[in-house]
Amino acid sequence: MSETRTTLTIEPLTREAFAPFGDVIELAGAKQIPINLGTTIRYHDLAEVDVTDEGGRTLVNLFRGQPRELPFEVKMLERHPLGSQAFVPLNDKPYLVVVAPAGDLDVAQIRAFVSRGWQGVNYAKGVWHHPLIALDEVSDFIVVDRGGDGLNLNEQDLAESLWLTHEAMDAAMR
Repeated sequence: MSETRTTLTIEPLTREAFAPFGDVIELAGAKQIPINLGTTIRYHDLAEVDVTDEGGRTLVNLFRGQPRELPFEVKMLERHPLGSQAFVPLNDKPYLVVVAPAGDLDVAQIRAFVSRGWQGVNYAKGVWHHPLIALDEVSDFIVVDRGGDGLNLNEQDLAESLWLTHEAMDAAMR
């Protein structure tokens, strides 16, 4: 008897497609301001950092993600109800993002995206997401999130796993 696996479609990461879940952090389309006597371009206001609920403060961290292999089993999602969480890659390698809207977790609303390398994401407060899914090699990310008192992490196991596959990844990269 063969086991049926539900495979998630993987979409290219774009500002428009990701808007219900937060911000895509990228240079394309960003407001550019020349600074430092014209020797530097500031790409301005790339994401909305939202971490002050219940006296929270901004944390800047470095996460080092171990590479995951496809097919990859998505068994759970997490969320941060008191603050946003931004991931900015320090290498130019694709990584996967799995998200669902804030509120009660609706498995039918789970979506998957692939970054084209130098694109970050900022999960809006309360948005469900899978922990970091680096691909190919160890990958470093600057992570901006919330520090302080209060419960800012909920995890929920899925009743049935979802899968990220090579075929879905290849289709998204076309």
